[in-house]
Amino acid sequence: MYKSKSMFLIIMMTGTILTLSSNNWVSMWMGLEINMMAFIPLISNKNKSSSQAMMIYLLTQSISSMILMFSIIMLHLMEMELFNNLMLISLLIKLGAAPFHMWLPEIMTKMSWSSSAVLMTWQKLAPLDMINSLNYSNKIMYTSIMLSVMVGALGGLNQLSMRKIMGYSSINHLGWMMSMSKVKNNWMIYLIVYSMMITMLCWMFHQYNMIHINQMNSLDMTMTEKMNYFMAMMSLGGLPPFLGFLPKWMVIQTMINSGMFLMLLTMVMFSLLSLYYYMRMMTGMMMNFSAGNKWISIKSNNYMTSMMMMLNMSLPLIMIMNLI
Repeated sequence: MYKSKSMFLIIMMTGTILTLSSNNWVSMWMGLEINMMAFIPLISNKNKSSSQAMMIYLLTQSISSMILMFSIIMLHLMEMELFNNLMLISLLIKLGAAPFHMWLPEIMTKMSWSSSAVLMTWQKLAPLDMINSLNYSNKIMYTSIMLSVMVGALGGLNQLSMRKIMGYSSINHLGWMMSMSKVKNNWMIYLIVYSMMITMLCWMFHQYNMIHINQMNSLDMTMTEKMNYFMAMMSLGGLPPFLGFLPKWMVIQTMINSGMFLMLLTMVMFSLLSLYYYMRMMTGMMMNFSAGNKWISIKSNNYMTSMMMMLNMSLPLIMIMNLI
């Protein structure tokens, strides 16, 4: 089982690398299809709900792939902005950006934490790189960015499922990433930092088998572990002085230099809303000091805990190094 999963993981990564290294649209499309067909078996597990997740993912990605291929063919026949915009829409569907986001939180409730981490990180890489190469309409892109930031913030407010909350969080961060789509190095840095934060959190959620937000109140953890959770969530929310503030700081600087003040203000305000539901997840756990009636008691990995804490607190060091 693990050998077959490893094989599909390698094929999935190969598909993404093919897309990143290609210089024509057809090869990029082929890379996306290889990536999709290899990721579907990785979703599979012992739960019955995983088959529903596989079906939803296959249908969504197939529809977007058909639109993408149609746009590529028509773009070769006639140079029209319409087909560039159709390509952009197909890639937004693949990413799960608003208003094409409905499948993403739904599929995440039916997946394991490891598959969810891959979906929220690695699976964004190839479509974002293709968007970076497109000549698209700014109106469509900016509309999707604003809707993604809004939907990501508002959608997670009344959720109890941890996976749905992380799904809406991913949509919110995707809006910030897309705002940097024309500055290649910056969106790459954002994705790398975001991937590190999501991988850490999904590892912690997997360790404690987190499904619902109420489970946070009943975890048997030391104060060090609680502080580690707290810093990881605040880092994901982009609160200084944690590492997650670094990519948002880069976005803020770029948008100020571009004169996009109103759009930036809206994005920051809705990011504060997403920070609220991160804090709501942590409040019960941080305030609970009782020793009895705990659901889960797991011996923590001190090495991983220390590494995650150092990573989350590395932003001040980065700032000092930039000043020297």
